[in-house]
Amino acid sequence: MSEFMQNSVFWGVALSFVAYGIGMLLQKKFRLAIFNPLLISVILIMLFLNISKTDYKVYQEGADVISYFLTPATVCLAIPLYEQLKKNFKAIMVGILSGVLTSLVSVLAMSVFFGLNHKEYTTLLPKSITTAIGMSVSEELGGYVTLTVAIIIITGILGSILAEAACKVFHITEPI
Repeated sequence: MSEFMQNSVFWGVALSFVAYGIGMLLQKKFRLAIFNPLLISVILIMLFLNISKTDYKVYQEGADVISYFLTPATVCLAIPLYEQLKKNFKAIMVGILSGVLTSLVSVLAMSVFFGLNHKEYTTLLPKSITTAIGMSVSEELGGYVTLTVAIIIITGILGSILAEAACKVFHITEPI
């Protein structure tokens, strides 16, 4: 099995798609935010790599193809976002501004509280933007790019889980 994984270019992509598909099925079946497909796929991939004793670098070589699609996918999301922005300019701008300020203040607070150095601070700084852009920002500022990716993913998953709960608690039903 390990030899197949080392020689096959796309086995990491296949594993990622299968794990994500299982996550989608679980989310559809249970309808709970904790069954986030990305979270489920990360857990399943970690379990698979651990049980099969496969080195993460071997998986990463096969799954790297997915990262090539991150930037085009992000750009494709910009078109519907622009359409929504035209319709709901004030609401979206208030949301963006409050999100940016909250993110910056939380990173600053964590940096002061945990005594982070500049490299660690810049690793956390792009935590609330897309993975593709966050990687570039982290690299440009001198952060740990791999750690930035993990932090962005964790922030997105937690945000997804907590946002659903917050909307229920505060009876927010307006999609904008």
